[in-house]
Amino acid sequence: MTAPIRFPRFFVTSPAPCPYLPGKSERKVFTELKGAHSDQLNEALGRIGFRRSQTVAYRPSCLDCQACVSVRVVANEFRASSTQKRDIKRNSDLVVTECRPWATDEQFELLSKYLGMRHPDGGMSTMDEMDYADMVEHTPVTSTLVEYREPTETEEPGRLVGACLTDRQGDGLSMIYSFYDPDHEERAGLGNYIILDHILRAADSGLPYVYLGYWVDGSPRMQYKVRYRPLEKLTREGWQRMGEDEQSKLIAAATAPRDKSAGAIGGARGKDGQPVKFPAS
Repeated sequence: MTAPIRFPRFFVTSPAPCPYLPGKSERKVFTELKGAHSDQLNEALGRIGFRRSQTVAYRPSCLDCQACVSVRVVANEFRASSTQKRDIKRNSDLVVTECRPWATDEQFELLSKYLGMRHPDGGMSTMDEMDYADMVEHTPVTSTLVEYREPTETEEPGRLVGACLTDRQGDGLSMIYSFYDPDHEERAGLGNYIILDHILRAADSGLPYVYLGYWVDGSPRMQYKVRYRPLEKLTREGWQRMGEDEQSKLIAAATAPRDKSAGAIGGARGKDGQPVKFPAS
């Protein structure tokens, strides 16, 4: 006899400073992923805007703000821009391997370099090796660690230049967290390439979507997510395709040259929020 699926219990975090918009506070609603039906629950929650962090599925539940919008790329209709085509061509020689979700010292060293240069004030900047291992290995769903390595002339694996923790769902790939070498002069566009590769891999596998997490209007660090066409956003009426004109304006704003005298991009501690911790029973 099949055990009944138990309806999950949901919890709400206390308000905390928003990691994306200054002067705002954030709140999350979350539940635990566990048991034989974790994949199905994670997929169902993903379709209504939840994201996974280890064994927790969460989504924003802020009292006075709805700036965080779930977005996904329609993989089989993806249209690469000229810049994206150059990123694909420049990095197409990389050796891409789907690995089991197991943390390595090499991955952690790359993550530390990435966080130190791109998100030094982010919620993950204080992670140690154990924290990273928890992020990668504590998964109750179907996950892989996708590695991007430079080619070699021998059978030895090349240098690791990028990685992405990815959940495989029935309707697509959910990019949980990606990181890469931000100081590689010959590998411009690595971060974009990792997303592009996931879109192409999803399309090749017959998976309709690549989930990119939350796009936050007003947060400069989150605007890269609008560059992939066609893009769908989650609204109160369900998933809706972003209009061509709307997306074109957002892309133009996201790719406009920045005034270097303005200094580093502000308005966020990083592309990550503080990890959600499940309350002790």
